[in-house]
Amino acid sequence: MPPRHSSILKLIHNKRKTEEEQKQQRKGERGSERKMGSSTTNPFKEPPYYTSLTKKLLPYLLYALLPIALVRLYFYPVPLSLSSTVQIPRNTPILTSTSTTSSYSSPSTEGERGNAEIPCDYSDGKWVPDKLGPLYNDTSCGTIKEGRNCMSHGRPDSGYLYWRWSPKQCSIPRFDPQIFLKLLKNKHLAFVGDSMARNQLESLLCMVSSAYSPELVYSTGEDDKFRRWHFPSHNASVSIYWSPFLVKGVEKTEEKNYNTLHLESIDERWASDLDQIDVVVLSAGHWFLHSAVYLYGDEVLGCHFCVGQNYTEVGFYDVFGKAFKTTLNTIIERRGGGKGIDVIVTTFSPHHFEGEWDKLGACPRTEPFEEGEKQLEGMDAEMRKAELEEVKAKAADENNKKHAKLRLEALDVTKLALMRPDGHPGPYLYANPFANGIGERVQNDCVHWCLPGPIDVWNEILLDVMMRWAGKFKSEG
Repeated sequence: MPPRHSSILKLIHNKRKTEEEQKQQRKGERGSERKMGSSTTNPFKEPPYYTSLTKKLLPYLLYALLPIALVRLYFYPVPLSLSSTVQIPRNTPILTSTSTTSSYSSPSTEGERGNAEIPCDYSDGKWVPDKLGPLYNDTSCGTIKEGRNCMSHGRPDSGYLYWRWSPKQCSIPRFDPQIFLKLLKNKHLAFVGDSMARNQLESLLCMVSSAYSPELVYSTGEDDKFRRWHFPSHNASVSIYWSPFLVKGVEKTEEKNYNTLHLESIDERWASDLDQIDVVVLSAGHWFLHSAVYLYGDEVLGCHFCVGQNYTEVGFYDVFGKAFKTTLNTIIERRGGGKGIDVIVTTFSPHHFEGEWDKLGACPRTEPFEEGEKQLEGMDAEMRKAELEEVKAKAADENNKKHAKLRLEALDVTKLALMRPDGHPGPYLYANPFANGIGERVQNDCVHWCLPGPIDVWNEILLDVMMRWAGKFKSEG
């Protein structure tokens, strides 16, 4: 590395050494043991005849047992587990255990862990250091989008990998791929929304693929915006549907520099598959900040940041709420009866730009905010509020309560995401951004999350919600 880069790209090594050497026994103790051995006959010591016979037969016994052991390991492999002090080696694939030492220890206990009667406010907590780190790294997962692979792109620090979210009311167990796939057996989980939905999906795929490899079975659209993976071991499917507004929308072009949203109509690119979806995760918001014209039927409600258009300027918070209302109404109408559907709403994930997006230092932090250092306010609070109000309204609606098989939950991650300014790619959106020196301009991504990174916690909470649902179902069955 050239000297002029050292101040920018200095590697931050968090070397942790573990002491595994045991103390030697005192010479006096060893001497006394030898003295006792010379003066006392050991009642457990075999006679010379049996010792000689054992030495002769031992090699043959080993040769006989070796094929049996190999066959046993082939058909019943022993899962490897990670020590609580293991560090993630760069460029080394990670093997993980299919069981967890957290609140539940095996797939058979999901009913015990998933107690829906005991509420947990996942948004109320703090980030705490975690020596264990993530389940995967930059080389062990093959589905990381290029712009999220911060480690491979040369991000020098690794401290952002060693934090976990700790709610005050409950503990979130470490993600267990085996338990997740058991709950998703013979089902289809779909992520619907913008690039944040895709970010969460890719995180989930990496976490599950630490134990089970997914098969890409469908891909279409620009930048593979519509994809589906299959896990044959459990006949489980996971999909991503690109729908940045959730409702019907026409994205802006070079000729028309604003989006057009039809707030009364659902986006059929994903909604037409609702009869094939068992669990849907909705995640959208950032595209509502762009210039747009809003319609409801034939009526133009107004626009946002529509320079040169003869429309009334309106805020996008109310529009965002209307889009979610249409989305949830459509799901309830189409899937509220029959076999039902599980609906998860991942709340708005804040950005952390502290400067211009194309200048060095746009999101330079390397540690989480401390408690009280950053408040949830302004746009972030309003976007979260719009989502939660629609979720609560649907949950409280007496008509919706008749749909006993419809389950709706808000994955409230806005606050815990707000506290992690260190988890974004920043300039490592592209590989080795400073390889040719520090330029005047450098593109930064302070919106999406590095993989691995803080967004992995979103899916730990998702699994915990699924566990609670499974527990409630068993207790009522």
